[in-house]
Amino acid sequence: MSLDIREKELLAVVGENGAGKSSLMNVLYGLYHPDSGEVSVEGAPVRLKSPRDAIDRGIGMVHQHFMLVPTLTVAENVVLGREPTRRGLFDSERAVAEVSETCSRFGFALDARARVDTLTVGSQQKVEIVKALHRGARVLILDEPTAVLTPQEADELARVMRGLVEQGRSVVLISHKLKEVLGVADRIAVMRRGRLVSEVRPADTSASALAALMVGDTARAAPTDTATQAPEKPSTGEVLLEVSGLQAQGDNGRPALQGVDLTVRAGEIVGIAGVDGNGQRELAEVLTGLRPLTSGTGTLLGGKLTHLTPAQARERGVGHVPEDRLRRAVVKALSVEENIALGRHNRPPFAKGPWIDFDGRRARATELLAAYDVRPPDPTLPLQALSGGNQQKVVVARELDARPRLLVVVQPTRGLDIGAVAQVHARLREARAQGTGVVLVSLDLEEVLALADRVYVLFEGRVTGQFTRPEYDEQELGRRMLGAEPGHG
Repeated sequence: MSLDIREKELLAVVGENGAGKSSLMNVLYGLYHPDSGEVSVEGAPVRLKSPRDAIDRGIGMVHQHFMLVPTLTVAENVVLGREPTRRGLFDSERAVAEVSETCSRFGFALDARARVDTLTVGSQQKVEIVKALHRGARVLILDEPTAVLTPQEADELARVMRGLVEQGRSVVLISHKLKEVLGVADRIAVMRRGRLVSEVRPADTSASALAALMVGDTARAAPTDTATQAPEKPSTGEVLLEVSGLQAQGDNGRPALQGVDLTVRAGEIVGIAGVDGNGQRELAEVLTGLRPLTSGTGTLLGGKLTHLTPAQARERGVGHVPEDRLRRAVVKALSVEENIALGRHNRPPFAKGPWIDFDGRRARATELLAAYDVRPPDPTLPLQALSGGNQQKVVVARELDARPRLLVVVQPTRGLDIGAVAQVHARLREARAQGTGVVLVSLDLEEVLALADRVYVLFEGRVTGQFTRPEYDEQELGRRMLGAEPGHG
């Protein structure tokens, strides 16, 4: 693998899950060490033993999962590890002044005194960028930076990236969103199976051409516009879920859901749209038994929603693809096949009576890895050996293989490449066609509109709008996501 990062340039790196994008960037950031080859900075070979080495040479990285301390302020997070001191003690006022100056210099509207856990996801990402710039980064690596951003926040980030390039910085953007890449990059590097296969200019290519380069086969290149694949008419099937006046508290003890009414029928996909932090995660956790409701009534697959446990939810036929797979869905140290058996480990084909069916488990895991194109397709590997996107494929494969009656999916395609996104979308449509009810929570409004038969909009824990497919209007949906009254800006 050979690649150059040029001065005052926005370089995008694209490729399928497992192509090596994040691994390459982790080498440049000192997290991984190359077995052979050479890394040069400004023409001089360097050995990056750690992220500190990389930072000292002007290389900064913002990871897909933020590395912030929620209970500290913006300033405290930015200077963490390099705190200014006065008489041997942390000088908070100097930290605020220095971080405010960095924010002003690069055009970031951030309050240096604000606690990070009070900020939106988009603002938290800006804190990560400021942290890298404050430490002298001349090359800034952004790994899937828009994965959890609203369209408005993604547009703002694009302006930030272009502004950094105009100020003399170099930006490396890792992304699976090809339209986004085409709209912002100066140059696009395409990786496949650990190699650089092409370098193109946005003006000389298209989303479909990039997809073909990524997979190495035009016939396998996935559709780049899933919105054209309109779902069928809304279902009139059996009511699987019905809640009224649902209320629940967030992790901070404050109300997160404030009177939600919601209905899901068999054979339909119901989308939940909203800016991150408006109750979507809490709603999904209530429906899967992970969070108690504090008020309201509801029925879920023939039983009450009150006092529901995750085991009871699964026993009734609820499947769950959570937002945080590492915390809620997988055990990294276990093998891939052991993770696929989780939740069904005591039933065929994973067990024979009280005993583990090793052959049955291996066979079913191998089938699913092939069906979902998980790479590498080795069921004996520890799950942590797979890329994030391939870990997500394992979770989706396991939950759909259980044929749930109601499937709650949260950010199901976060971190997936374009081919895997199309595959997951097709699987969700297939589940709907087989009579499964699907609750789709996604921060990607395009994804919600492409898949959902009906959409509920959440703002500050309340439903501010409900739309059926003929009524979809992105502008009106966007207004409701920001709490505006119908038809008002």
